Amino acid sequence: MVSRVRVWLNRTYAENVFFMDQLRRNPSDRAVEIHATHGDPDSPVLAAADTAALEPEGLSPAGYVEYALDQCARRGIDVFVPRLHQSAIVAHRADFAAAGTALLAPTPQAVAVFEDKVTAYEAVRSVGVPVPPWFRVRTADELLAAVEELEADGHRACFKPASGAGGVGFRMITRSPFSLAQLSGFPSPYVQLDLAVSALREAEEPVDLMVMPRLEQPEVSVDCLTGPDNRVRLMVGRTKNGRRRGFTLDERWLEPARLIAEGFGLHYLSNIQFRMLGDRPVLLDVNTRAAGGLHQLSLCGVNAPWAAVQLALGEDPGRVEPPFLGQDYAVVSGPRPLGPSTLTEQEPEDSEGAAVCLPAPAAPLAAPAAAAAGAGAALPL
Repeated sequence: MVSRVRVWLNRTYAENVFFMDQLRRNPSDRAVEIHATHGDPDSPVLAAADTAALEPEGLSPAGYVEYALDQCARRGIDVFVPRLHQSAIVAHRADFAAAGTALLAPTPQAVAVFEDKVTAYEAVRSVGVPVPPWFRVRTADELLAAVEELEADGHRACFKPASGAGGVGFRMITRSPFSLAQLSGFPSPYVQLDLAVSALREAEEPVDLMVMPRLEQPEVSVDCLTGPDNRVRLMVGRTKNGRRRGFTLDERWLEPARLIAEGFGLHYLSNIQFRMLGDRPVLLDVNTRAAGGLHQLSLCGVNAPWAAVQLALGEDPGRVEPPFLGQDYAVVSGPRPLGPSTLTEQEPEDSEGAAVCLPAPAAPLAAPAAAAAGAGAALPL
């Protein structure tokens, strides 16, 4: 009899409830139990898991590794999918292996390269992947000089933190003065140059920004599954152009993604994003983890989360080819059930360290195809 697989996701994105759904609906018909931990008791991933616990706050990266090793040993975790403190965790892969846990995460070297966006751009440019012009900015004067140089070349300037994820801190520069127009409608990602310069001059903590041209659509987000032998098993591009989403196998997007995934040890799941600079694709970002929208590949007949778990367990799925490319779609939000509101940091574990067993996850409140994709549900266009 084939044993069940125990998978742990730590402090992950809410969209990964769909990742969890796909693990349970795996084509191998293998029993999967999911353990989830988070700092937010209202995270949907806690309610979607078979067992869940609140994570302790304030741990250093080293302290978190100790906590994670203890979780894996006591919960009998077969595969750990780390997001929080990924860098510290992958440095201890051998310790997790000794506890019987496989890490579904890249090499320490790959994580180190792509933690810093400037280091990442320098690295991928060295292997022939096109990147946009960029400037590392730590002072107000450097910001002004970078913006002026980009504008002189006909670009609109934008900036984002040199390290970070999920678009946090992204802003587009405008020279238009602040006016009533900024107080009408929805909040805008634009920031006035004089306000940004003033903020940098008055900053009491270190500033580390990456300033670059505003890149144009389409955005193509390439989901990759790469083995520990550095060979890609699965690669599909998800296109984004306004509300419209779709899929592509065009090599002008896939080939540079393959160079990065195979050349830098981006083992297991990664996500490599491109946008347009003029008439050519250039790198936007590299994520050393599964993208929140990975489950959208189910619209192409692919269960990428399960293929990744198989690979982590040493059960190589071989080359995973999508049997078809799904039609264009839009993403809409939808409801997900939450766990009890009384969940506290002390409640997830009893006196013997057992995780709280939550009610069985409710069926997704949407049609099967829609529930399997999108930040909520994916609807065809």
